[in-house]
Amino acid sequence: MSMHAARRSGAGSLARMRLLVVAILVPLLLAACDEKKAAQQPAPPPPSVGVTPAAVKGVSQAYNFVGRIKAIDMVQLRARVEGFLEKVLFREGDDVKTGQLLYQIEKDQLKAQVDQAKANVAAAQATELNAQLQYNRSLELVKNQNVPVATVDQNRANLDSAKATVLQTQAALTQALVNFSYTDIKSPIDGRIGITAFTEGNLVNAASGVLDTIVSQDPIYVLFPVSVRQLEDIRAARQQENGSLVKIEVRVRLSTGKDYPHAGVWNYTNPQVDQTTDTLTMRATLPNPERQLVDGQFVTVEVKERKEQPRLVVPQAALQVDQAGYYVLVVGADHKVEQRRVTTGPTQGTDIVIQDGVKEGDQVIVDGVQKVRPGQVVQVAGEAPGNAPTTAPGPSAKTAPGAGG
Repeated sequence: MSMHAARRSGAGSLARMRLLVVAILVPLLLAACDEKKAAQQPAPPPPSVGVTPAAVKGVSQAYNFVGRIKAIDMVQLRARVEGFLEKVLFREGDDVKTGQLLYQIEKDQLKAQVDQAKANVAAAQATELNAQLQYNRSLELVKNQNVPVATVDQNRANLDSAKATVLQTQAALTQALVNFSYTDIKSPIDGRIGITAFTEGNLVNAASGVLDTIVSQDPIYVLFPVSVRQLEDIRAARQQENGSLVKIEVRVRLSTGKDYPHAGVWNYTNPQVDQTTDTLTMRATLPNPERQLVDGQFVTVEVKERKEQPRLVVPQAALQVDQAGYYVLVVGADHKVEQRRVTTGPTQGTDIVIQDGVKEGDQVIVDGVQKVRPGQVVQVAGEAPGNAPTTAPGPSAKTAPGAGG
């Protein structure tokens, strides 16, 4: 290789090395400049959250169940004697009163049976009177030995037989009178009557089935199943420190979502648990003056305390849930977020009762829950920015010698 060629090769290698050094130093200088600028900028402010203090409010603890309305009394009207229906003395769907005449069955045939029974009684009584006279006469004659004792005994037997016949005929008369009374079918209760199965002119008897049904209206029952655990919770909630029980009332919500205006009284608990559902049937009595509740109707039953009791509540918007259960996020005195596991109670409007996990006055986050995490410093909305600690900036990166900003 000539001297001239060697010089050109060495100059090319030197140039390539210079380019390589420049390629390495330029990114480092640019990065150092960016870090210097970042170090000179202020740290971003902490996220802002909305809080509400946990507060003690008057709350009526309530439990909701699915219930069914049931009439206190329900009577099926049936014919007990045979005959043609002469009169139907009501309008279907009317309210009827106890003792009100509803149906009349033809009376002539049964009236004749009553008259026949009365005649039989009269004939038996006449026979009894004659037997009594014969017996009395034989008693007088036997004293003078004008008749044998056997005659007296026979007359005594005839008298006893006549008395028994009177009793038989009187029993037949009573039965005839009872059957005659069955021609008038009256209402045994106050209530509303349904659609009649038979109209005037139809032949009815004991095999005809139900003529009509009367359902009592006011008051009325509501029955609802309660689990054994819920029943224990209700009993525990009612127990006061002085040993007395908090009075409760039963409210009903209709299928339309409207509240029924009249409160009920809890008056019965089934003594046996349904083993298939682990529930007991509870019953309450409700006034029903407007006939708004109907037998068989489904309703929502709310068992609640009559008077409000002081309880700790937080907004429902603050309540969060994960696999471990319910929790809320609280802003501490150092403006750091804390996670608190809570036990919840019943809802009260937009609030929910908290049985444990927070105390009165704790600042519970209700707005911005999704953008913060436990341990993070936050700014409470409405507070002056200077009241919250700022996030400290990280250490400045060292810049390369000679680097420019």
